[in-house]
Amino acid sequence: MSAPGTRDDAALHSPLLYRLSIGSLLALIVLSIAWEWFLAPLRPGGSWLIVKFVPLLLPLRGMLTRNRYTMQWSSMLILLYFTEGIVRATSDRAPSSWLAWCEVALTVLFFFATIFYLRPYKRRARARAKADATASTQSGH
Repeated sequence: MSAPGTRDDAALHSPLLYRLSIGSLLALIVLSIAWEWFLAPLRPGGSWLIVKFVPLLLPLRGMLTRNRYTMQWSSMLILLYFTEGIVRATSDRAPSSWLAWCEVALTVLFFFATIFYLRPYKRRARARAKADATASTQSGH
């Protein structure tokens, strides 16, 4: 199996989907900080909810190095932010509700860009596993 960044992976890499994934993650980090610090904080002057951006930093290094495992679990992590966005978009008043809809849009963009970016790698892994299984049964092991 080839390591990330090899010629074999270059054919599967989609620069557009990768940039959309990274861009939406970075935009979500910036939005989370700005929202709770000065755009529409729960309390004047900001609130402790500003720390909600911290979990988004966990996958950042792996995302920047195109670590597929990190990309997989971060697509599940982002669903927490999607849920928060939906709840706040439907329960908060403007401008917080508008920011929540932006959060929802960024999480959806991140989720689909990441999933579609990973799709060719998953297909290749399944094909290799199938070929390995076929070779194993043909050799009698």
